Amino acid sequence: MRVLAVVPARGGSVGVPLKNLEKVGGVPLVARAVDACLRAELVDEVVVSTDDDRIAEVAEAAGARVVRRPAELSGSTASSESAVLHALSELPSELPTEFSGEISGSAPEIVVLVQCTSAFLDPRDLDAAVAKVLDGEADSVFSGTETYEFVWTGAGHGVNHDPAVRPRRQDREPHYRETGAFYVMRTEGLRERGHRFFGRVTVQPVPARHAVEIDTPEDLEIARALAPFVDEPLPIDVDAVVTDFDGVHTDDRAFVDSDGREMVAVSRSDGMGIALLRRAGVKVLVLSTERNPVVAARASKLGVPVVQGLGAKDVALREWLAAEGLAPERVAYVGNDVNDLSCMAIVGWPVAVPDAHPRVRAAARVVLSAPGGAGAVRELSDRVLAARPATALETVAAPAPVTAPRHLGQPRPVRIGRSLVGPGQPVYVIGEIGINHNGDVDIARKLIDVAADAGCQAVKFQKRTPEICVPLEQRDQIRQTPWGQMTYMEYKIRTEFGADEYAHIAKYCEERGVDWFASPWDVPSVEFLEDMDVVAHKVASASVTDHELLRALAATRKLVILSTGMSTIEEIDAAVEILGTERLVMMHATSTYPLPPEEANLRMITTLGQRYGVPVGYSGHERGLQISLAAVTLGAVTVERHITLDRAMWGSDHAASLEPTGLEHLVRDIRIIETALGDGVKRVYPGEEAPRARLRRATA
Repeated sequence: MRVLAVVPARGGSVGVPLKNLEKVGGVPLVARAVDACLRAELVDEVVVSTDDDRIAEVAEAAGARVVRRPAELSGSTASSESAVLHALSELPSELPTEFSGEISGSAPEIVVLVQCTSAFLDPRDLDAAVAKVLDGEADSVFSGTETYEFVWTGAGHGVNHDPAVRPRRQDREPHYRETGAFYVMRTEGLRERGHRFFGRVTVQPVPARHAVEIDTPEDLEIARALAPFVDEPLPIDVDAVVTDFDGVHTDDRAFVDSDGREMVAVSRSDGMGIALLRRAGVKVLVLSTERNPVVAARASKLGVPVVQGLGAKDVALREWLAAEGLAPERVAYVGNDVNDLSCMAIVGWPVAVPDAHPRVRAAARVVLSAPGGAGAVRELSDRVLAARPATALETVAAPAPVTAPRHLGQPRPVRIGRSLVGPGQPVYVIGEIGINHNGDVDIARKLIDVAADAGCQAVKFQKRTPEICVPLEQRDQIRQTPWGQMTYMEYKIRTEFGADEYAHIAKYCEERGVDWFASPWDVPSVEFLEDMDVVAHKVASASVTDHELLRALAATRKLVILSTGMSTIEEIDAAVEILGTERLVMMHATSTYPLPPEEANLRMITTLGQRYGVPVGYSGHERGLQISLAAVTLGAVTVERHITLDRAMWGSDHAASLEPTGLEHLVRDIRIIETALGDGVKRVYPGEEAPRARLRRATA
């Protein structure tokens, strides 16, 4: 063992009693710290040092080894270093047999001090800090967040500045505020010095959103409010999903006619999510306080049991769990109001919709991004299915490649609709319909069929508000079109789809099992696509410098796919600054139609991945398939190509598009390449055994 993480978690706390057991995002702080350490690839073992039985129980359940801390090291004046040194002295005798010969009574090479008070630990930051010590860059590394703040004493004296000289932010070197989240040290140096700072000390920068420390009840409230926006949407590993009805399957409104009959609006995508859960063997139950025929009718349509008219929902939930033989910790419950709190307290995965009551949001382990009645159940379903080794969404037509180990700094996969996209996942192939539908829904349907039949996971369109996007000088220009002579503005309006057409497209894509989204070219188009509940947004290369549009997209908090054609690296930097990197996929592109090979510059796929730390794909405009296939071998996690029924069709993009046969060959060859890339582990394959026996002259 080279790297040991120690989490000090005493029972006493001055600011917040039993603070380390308080929940943020529905998970106790000590369990959050343990989970972050376990997900760090360079940490070999996690130990929690505590004097409290309840903390010890939670820590062990989270996967940590517990070291009991004596009373003399558990008071408010005891240092964190004393807890770490005590854990090191106690650890060898408590390690399992397989470690005993490795350690032989000595400490691991590196020790990581991790504080429970930091709710938002990123395993990648832990790994990066450990790597600095392993590589000899530093002896001690601390987490810090960049700051340009001017600091003053209470007496009005400048601490880090001369009050008479106020340089601009861009003219100053940054300082780093110590967050207290984690410290990485050479064990030998810690033993010699007795404190965490020694030798070559350096900082591991962490983003400001991760730098919230909990010392007071107010800090705890802030962390709980931030959790839905900061926590990564990890898969939810459960055996059953239980939901409230009103406010979860609906938007909590009801339409009442003159006879007192109620009607509600539900989401078809929620229905598909429930169907996929059932197909994957996940049990589903609907619990409702009120007795209403609407609830019974919807549950019957979904094919799931429902229990209504409940005075005590938690009693009914416990009875159902017992009858089904389900462990409560392996169950998710989705609620929206205070009458759901008792059920949320029972299960391992309490979940809330985004507009839930504040107490419900605070109790939730997960707060969904989709509102009730608008895809909340589908969002939860997708995350549950993502945790299962095999789901009904898998097909033999698209075999998954062997997953290689994730290296330090390699981006984690992100979810787009039905699929995980990123390193180690099948390449996400997008059929770019764009404006090749020529304003005809029937052509759009045929192109969706082409994409689905070829094995694409998604189709993409373009959405514009012509009154905004068409330049004034072009509006009255006369164009010859298949519909006769008309102005350019008339032509753009004629070929633009509206709500009715996209509703039809959404329904048809659902039937064909492909995702759909679009490139909005203006802010009203973002709002339009949000109303259509697209799974993601695409930024066209032409829009990289449209910061108003980028800010509107960032505000949706949906995944954004950013094309980088016709852009400088500085322009891309500015776009990423607005969009952030948590929900971002980048696409290397060159905006030449058609693309000559000498302008492809495919090594930019690697450059973008290293610079921004996000999944990177390729958007191609070349003739043929070779360049797109080469992009896959260089690590492109998604490939987008324009598609058409016939390259001879009228329209600007058809000539640089793939016809149905070309698209089929592209997807087929991508899947072959995925399989051929393998995992990088050298082995003798079965097909080599006979030649090996026949051709080898001698054996060692």
